[in-house]
Amino acid sequence: MLYNETKNQEVVYHVEIADTFFQRLRGLMFRKSINPSEGLILLHCSSIHTWFMCFAIDVVFLDINHRVIGIKEKIKPWRMLGFIKNAYITVELPEGCIREKGIQEGDILILR
Repeated sequence: MLYNETKNQEVVYHVEIADTFFQRLRGLMFRKSINPSEGLILLHCSSIHTWFMCFAIDVVFLDINHRVIGIKEKIKPWRMLGFIKNAYITVELPEGCIREKGIQEGDILILR
């Protein structure tokens, strides 16, 4: 589970972790959708693309201390986000999750 420690609430229940180059490269490509309770964590990642995706996503960038340092909402397919300085972890979430859960820069997101 991905948990917002700052707000004491669950962000998403099911989390997949991509920690190899090929897992990060593939990410959510070719999937038809993402469940509202799912997320993907990309370790050692400071930039993403949504090539070959069929749906929009929300993206949260975390520093090495799991503090939110960047937020991008409603990223449509076939887009590329530039590098986010000091980002160490990237979290891909269902579209609307950031707003629904009230995630803000400075929040601490952890795995439980």
